Amino acid sequence: MLLIEKSQGVATVTLNRPEAMNALSRALRAALHDAIVQLSNDADVSVLVLTGAGRAFTAGLDLKELGSDPNGLGAANASGAAENPVLALLECPKPIIGAINGVAITGGFEVALACDVLIASTNARFADTHARVGIMPGWGLSQRLSRVIGPYRAKELSLSGNFLDAQTACDWGLVNRVVAPEELMPAALKLAADMATIPVETLALYKKIIDDGYALPFGAALKHETDVSAPHNRAVTPEMVEARRAGIQARGRAQ
Repeated sequence: MLLIEKSQGVATVTLNRPEAMNALSRALRAALHDAIVQLSNDADVSVLVLTGAGRAFTAGLDLKELGSDPNGLGAANASGAAENPVLALLECPKPIIGAINGVAITGGFEVALACDVLIASTNARFADTHARVGIMPGWGLSQRLSRVIGPYRAKELSLSGNFLDAQTACDWGLVNRVVAPEELMPAALKLAADMATIPVETLALYKKIIDDGYALPFGAALKHETDVSAPHNRAVTPEMVEARRAGIQARGRAQ
């Protein structure tokens, strides 16, 4: 139900329950958590790409399974990363690129929002159906979505349950870009490969500065950047900068 492929510093993680639209069953949530922990600690992996098999990224929680669960919708407010896939992704120190191949619905929408970068196929669609199911989000959608696309647009989506197509998602700033279905994985893997040329420790620290600062008021965020960057930058020698200058110039000429 979960496929992992590793190549040249990039790990591709594929949710593989296409017959169930990659619904997040308890077993899949646990497998995803274990994979994220493993890849977070894998010295040969710098960047992760998360996608889904078939026509869905993920349809969210497995409602069929929940219907027979004596704990009901407890998973919707799970506080442990083994039960809450959003927490599992957020605890990963390495960049995660979401390659959104199809529908990302409700809990699946929340999982997409937990990624660091989103590249969408033209087949991708997003929907928040919490209200239509009669439940409230517990994995962060009500707060993250409004911070990404603004409260008015977030309310339009969440209070209607309507689907958002890939191009509109891009226009609204929800995804980085939209590509043809056959170009989705090449585009995601190319970006991941670009990131993987940077030392993983640098990737992790820069990701953390952005995430931690975004949760703070602007003035406090600027101070946080200084508090983190100053001791780090003091350890960077002119020789280290010079050693990397040629590579930076070569990339500039090639792009």
